[in-house]
Amino acid sequence: MSNIIAIVGRPNVGKSTLFNRLTESSNAIVKEISGVTRDRIYGRGEWNGMPFSVIDTGGYVHGSEDIFEGEIRKQVKLAIEEASVIVFMVDVTTGIVDLDETVAAMLRKSKKKVFIVANKVDNTQRYGLSSEFYQFGLGDVYDMSATNGSGTGELLDDIINAFDPNAQFEEVSDLPRIAVVGKPNVGKSSLINAFTGQERNIVTDISGTTRDAINTRFKAFGFDFMLIDTAGIRKKAKVTEDIEYYSTLRSVRTIENADVCIFMIDATEGIQKQDLHIYYMIEKNHKGVVVLVNKWDLVEKDHTTMLQYEEKLREELAPFNDVPIIFTSTLTKQRIHKALETAMEVYENRIKKVQTSELNDLLLPIIDATPPPSLKGKYIKIKYITQLPTHAPAFAFFCNLPQYIPDSYKRFLENKLRANFNFTGIPIRIFFRKK
Repeated sequence: MSNIIAIVGRPNVGKSTLFNRLTESSNAIVKEISGVTRDRIYGRGEWNGMPFSVIDTGGYVHGSEDIFEGEIRKQVKLAIEEASVIVFMVDVTTGIVDLDETVAAMLRKSKKKVFIVANKVDNTQRYGLSSEFYQFGLGDVYDMSATNGSGTGELLDDIINAFDPNAQFEEVSDLPRIAVVGKPNVGKSSLINAFTGQERNIVTDISGTTRDAINTRFKAFGFDFMLIDTAGIRKKAKVTEDIEYYSTLRSVRTIENADVCIFMIDATEGIQKQDLHIYYMIEKNHKGVVVLVNKWDLVEKDHTTMLQYEEKLREELAPFNDVPIIFTSTLTKQRIHKALETAMEVYENRIKKVQTSELNDLLLPIIDATPPPSLKGKYIKIKYITQLPTHAPAFAFFCNLPQYIPDSYKRFLENKLRANFNFTGIPIRIFFRKK
């Protein structure tokens, strides 16, 4: 297990800013209002050659009836249990407040090594104001500005010394990346919690609960990949808050960086215009896709309902409808493991390489039997086929007159590729080049 730093504290003390600095990223949304971060967000950092993991948490609030704040408290406690060391962030401009005392009391019970960080020491006038935080009895206090980075080096030097030198850091950059995407409130976080068997992500009936893209390593049942929960993607016209804008931006970026997208729709609503917008985004980025029809337990059905629903859905998804469709319920966990298996099958389809000799031996006789239509007395002859060295399947057909091949024949060739090689769930690109 790797060394893990958990950043905890009350709302709006700068935890996400420090997280982004330690991970050299902008993965955590930063906004000068409380309650922006909700789930635990994981990142990777390195200092003096020592790699580590970092967990950003939501601001800890005690005694609140707010549904999100209750769930955030659970996430903070889970992060503390998981961490090797804890960075307890406080605000030097406000001094100690009741919530700081509450967090400090919780950390004293944890028996973990705690580093108190007095944040927002942005100028020389604020040096020395942090002395009052020694009364927590949790050790030394570090003056820092998470915004400009001053004080970070001294903190990291001491954190590294507190790490277990024998801890193993597992590199995950080469693992398949499977993103769960869809509109708000279709059950994305519930699905990931059902996969992992723990309350990894906050789930409520309120749309927009998830704000950041949350990475979870899934290593069970013979699988090993990164599972990414995303914020629900709404129409641009309905995105009114800056926070939701950045959440949506991160979801789009997650699609761009994923290998396979588990695309969730609500069975009770069917596929709508915004669902199709997300689906076309996945196709445009040449990502693998598994369509998950969630909340199937809420649909009144007979023995033909599923077939009829699937048939209608494929009509809506055309022309790219060679995709697996799975009917599931995150509440009852119906077919959720089939979704995982299928996602990994789609990943294998995406990285598949077909031998050039096999392509030519199989497709050239089909092309000779059904050649491209002639245009203005000119006959098109396809002479050679090869798969291009791209991340997603792409094929080059070398011919004498590539500019005259119609789209209908391009679709014919794609259908023949799909009929002879398993590319289910994967958009295929076809290029015609002059020989």
